[in-house]
Amino acid sequence: MRTVLVTGPGGAGRTTVAAATALAAADRGDRTLLLSAEAIPGFPAATGPTPVTDRLDHVRIDSGEHFRAELTELQNRASGVLDLLGAGRLDGEELTELPGSPQLALLHTLRRAAEGDLSGYDTLVVDLPPLTEALALLALPEQLRRYLRRLLPAERQAARALRPVLAQLAGVPMPAQWLYEAAARKDEELAAVQALIEDGATTLRLVAEPGPAAEDALRTARTGLALHGLRADLLVASRVLPRHSSDPWFAALAAQQEKCLDHWHQDMAPGLPVHEASHLGRDPEGADDLAALEIPAPDDRTPGRAGDPWWTEEEQDADDGATTIAWCLPLPGAAKEDLRLVRRGDELLLSVGPFHRIVRIASALRRCTVSGAALADGVLRVRFTPDPALWPRTS
Repeated sequence: MRTVLVTGPGGAGRTTVAAATALAAADRGDRTLLLSAEAIPGFPAATGPTPVTDRLDHVRIDSGEHFRAELTELQNRASGVLDLLGAGRLDGEELTELPGSPQLALLHTLRRAAEGDLSGYDTLVVDLPPLTEALALLALPEQLRRYLRRLLPAERQAARALRPVLAQLAGVPMPAQWLYEAAARKDEELAAVQALIEDGATTLRLVAEPGPAAEDALRTARTGLALHGLRADLLVASRVLPRHSSDPWFAALAAQQEKCLDHWHQDMAPGLPVHEASHLGRDPEGADDLAALEIPAPDDRTPGRAGDPWWTEEEQDADDGATTIAWCLPLPGAAKEDLRLVRRGDELLLSVGPFHRIVRIASALRRCTVSGAALADGVLRVRFTPDPALWPRTS
């Protein structure tokens, strides 16, 4: 299944482009599913797959409904503890969703698609939140899985027969088996979503309205995409005005857009094609207006995630001839003042502006010490020096 994730700066029309992308894929002959939390004019608002055309179905993600269902299930699973404590249960009608529930609802729907619950489709189009939130959301499964492994290591389950003894020795109750089972179940669900995001058939489609603010947002986004190993297949310039007009105010806006578009065509190509979607003079309504935008269908020949974006290079010091190993990561658009690196054990904590990622250091480099780092020509190089105290000794 081909997966297209659509995002862009807030107010750029990403939901419209997601719907137009799904419609183009369906018109090409693909059995297509569109996932969106936003209302789309002319599209059904049902939370289950509902036909829009013969080959296009739509699912409206209802974060409130998902939140109530999850909390009700949690109360049912913990019913014994709640009854023991005399706690009163919350009814579904009195539950109000908390911040973060829209992101969790979207991950839940992606998990359903990844595990085949929403199966039988050739193309999946996902309308993501605005750009910065979307990149944080795509990194969330990996982060949550790491938290689960740290808080509830699976190897501790081997000592479950000793829990009563350990509880007496430690003076505190040990985690119950249901907690480990719940953690394992959540880890499997997050692993399915992470696999979908990192799949070679998954690409990102960016949407931006030409202008100075969009240029800054895209420049920052390129760094975030590179940090997480994501690849965009298309940049859609939305609401492009006609080039020529006799109205001075209208002509000035069109000239500003044209200048921005020239930069995008020069800077993004050939790696990221730019498609200009004309302004219709109104908000699109229905399939005919979406088709008028002429958004291209996803290209099956365009590769998605390229795998591990890191690579290693051997370097030799010109003065003393010492050999170091550089662990390299492309970070286009990154600035040195926004970069922060911390090594903790076998992990590298990397922050670039608003983006953060914790990566596990390559196995051979774990027996080395970090001797420095540099950012040049859009590539981060973290230098490692072999540590004789850590490498195996030979006779």
